[in-house]
Amino acid sequence: MYSVATEETLRVMGGHADLVTGIQLNPHNHMQLYSSSLDGTIKLWDFMDGIPIKTFTVGSKLLALYALGSSEDSVFVVIPKSGERDTFQLVSVKLTKAAGQDLEAKEVSVVLDRVDASPKYIAFGREGEYVASVKEVNLQVYFFKQKQLNRFSLSAVKTKSGNNQFTCIACHPTEDCIATGHADGKIRVWRNFYHKKEYTYSTLHWHHDTVMDLAFSMEGTSLLSGGVESVLVLWHNQSDCQKDFLPRLGSPIEYISMACDGTLCCTLHTDNSADVKTGLVVDPRTKALVLNGEPGHLQFYCLQSDQQLFSLDIVQRQYIHQAGLNQADLVKVAFSAQGKWLATVEEREEVTDPELQLKLWFYDEETQSFKLNTRINTPHEDQITDMCFRDMDELEDDSLILVTTGRDCVFKVWVMVEDTDPEAQQSVSWSCDFVGSYHNYQATNCCFSEDGSLLAVSFEETVTVWDSVTWDLKCTFCHPPGKIRNICFGRLTCSKYLIGASDDGFLCCWNLLSCALEWSAHLNVLVLQPDPLSEHIAAVSWLSKESSLFVFKPNEPRPIYIQRNLCREKIQLAAFVPRDEPETIGSEKYLWLRRSQLFFLTDTQELMTLSTKSLQERLTPASKQLAVEESLPVTPFSLLLGKHRRQQSQEDIDLGKLFVRNKREQDSPAVKELLHTPAHVLPSASFLCPIFINSLLISKENKSAEEVADEVEMESEKTEDDSDEERDVTEMEQEDTSPLELLGETTCKLSKSQEKELRKIRKMDYSWISAF
Repeated sequence: MYSVATEETLRVMGGHADLVTGIQLNPHNHMQLYSSSLDGTIKLWDFMDGIPIKTFTVGSKLLALYALGSSEDSVFVVIPKSGERDTFQLVSVKLTKAAGQDLEAKEVSVVLDRVDASPKYIAFGREGEYVASVKEVNLQVYFFKQKQLNRFSLSAVKTKSGNNQFTCIACHPTEDCIATGHADGKIRVWRNFYHKKEYTYSTLHWHHDTVMDLAFSMEGTSLLSGGVESVLVLWHNQSDCQKDFLPRLGSPIEYISMACDGTLCCTLHTDNSADVKTGLVVDPRTKALVLNGEPGHLQFYCLQSDQQLFSLDIVQRQYIHQAGLNQADLVKVAFSAQGKWLATVEEREEVTDPELQLKLWFYDEETQSFKLNTRINTPHEDQITDMCFRDMDELEDDSLILVTTGRDCVFKVWVMVEDTDPEAQQSVSWSCDFVGSYHNYQATNCCFSEDGSLLAVSFEETVTVWDSVTWDLKCTFCHPPGKIRNICFGRLTCSKYLIGASDDGFLCCWNLLSCALEWSAHLNVLVLQPDPLSEHIAAVSWLSKESSLFVFKPNEPRPIYIQRNLCREKIQLAAFVPRDEPETIGSEKYLWLRRSQLFFLTDTQELMTLSTKSLQERLTPASKQLAVEESLPVTPFSLLLGKHRRQQSQEDIDLGKLFVRNKREQDSPAVKELLHTPAHVLPSASFLCPIFINSLLISKENKSAEEVADEVEMESEKTEDDSDEERDVTEMEQEDTSPLELLGETTCKLSKSQEKELRKIRKMDYSWISAF
């Protein structure tokens, strides 16, 4: 559930055991929501609190869901037809009003047979008086009151001028009017369809390809349509002459939905990052993850809020959504150490001569955005394989260098120079300063050492190391017969090492001081990612259809962390994202995650991360119980009480007291329910009050250690003959649980003589020690 005003994700509700196939507001209570799933259940939610109210088990897989105001105790769903493959039915399901949370919905009646499984192929019209369904080139309309079914068919012959295949349907809210979308981009508006022969339809045509979805406005005066053009078309009065456009929406429109009051329209689009070519890059300024967004754009994705911060148009050309067109796309991205400069590479794939552009962007503090500084056409004769900035924080502006490697068998060094053009808007621009090569091999990877003094460039099976001042070749490393897949320098105390992974399944570590192989391991490494804030390096391997993670320091060949079978998908990219504050980690095996967090991107476009928290801490119990997690501030009173408890606990620690709390005082269900349960579902105050008061009372049978100690002192002042009372106090001490025993340690029992000596020591005044 999202906020329309802020785009913030307000709540995530979980409870279904399979894919969710439909969501509909309850027409009789707009604070409730119906959802359907392939798990065969319909759930009724209080979506403002994220609480499932009822679960109705239908039994069959549910592929679409519809809820009507005219049907008070039933909903409509699409289910597979029993005994027939790939055949579906629209049925009405009666939702029983019986008590209980888990109920069975056994009363099911068939409305339409042989419908399509997609929810876009069925629509209800005229406030639920009829239902219309399309499939292939057939339209069928069923009138509920008359119990009449009319069928209409279009020509199935595909021609150059048209394809009559139905792709979506929408019904007018108040009139007998149906709009259908087709594969050739046409929209047909049907009328008079309660007659089997006298029906009519008019045609609207603007889309050049398939009409993906249709929706009427709440009054029915306008029709909205969307498709692969990424343009929302508004047809006024179903007229071909009166239409408005909302263009450049980023990606093809899949679904269109109107708000109940008609003031807002929501469009759902295809995936905005279907192919991540840029890799996972971290913006040093915002710590956002930067990768491909909509075509030709970079998206800056905030990991903390799970939101896109902004999108940067790199290609700056209109993207044409048409199959078979080769269009410029973003393939490489790199930031300077402080995030002041951004380098991008865009490429248009051609069979013979690829079109390349290298662009350098400068961050403008006034506009808080990147501005284009330099555009370089054809920076290499063939595809660019890698690029990196020289990371020298303190000298970034004076000695900033960009290196690019290409399949044209060279690497190029780009530097900033003063722009002598009097008409230029900027004072500096970028130009090529040096071109390097090695035996006419393809240059595949490049990286700078931590101090920026050395540049490593891999040429197929060989790694070359260059002086970044004189550009002299210092040494070479090789590990035939495999080509080098990844390279990186060690950092901090391990800066004298160079790590490389080859495609023949070897991970190698070379010593830059001795120019020799330090160690090697037989490991099929796909991803090699160094942590910018520590010596640790993460290596992800792929073996036997599973990805495994190995974390190591270059000076130690034995990994410090191994996670086998990390996931079944192939991990293609990884990135360490610095934390705002170092995390307190209890487990020693996760200490390498203290300053940075590691993220992965799989070949199925899933973004994953390693968490130091347990599964119990990460899971939210909102879908299973009324109480929300204690870590979530719910009410001002809860916040105030929580702050008071923390202060009281801290005072106890500072005073060095061994204070045993009553377990019911901390974990009382009554207190949790009173503080965390929404007010409109709470029982009456007269019912809760006795439970709440009793939960705060301390039982006489379970006294604190401090109270027991006071009683022991009082007993010591009495005569030694009063042994019965003293025995009672001793029994109370034994019943109380010591804090040390809770931690797994046992305390030794004192003899009576030792207890007497201890009482004497307690009475002595040691306040004179405080002067020292």
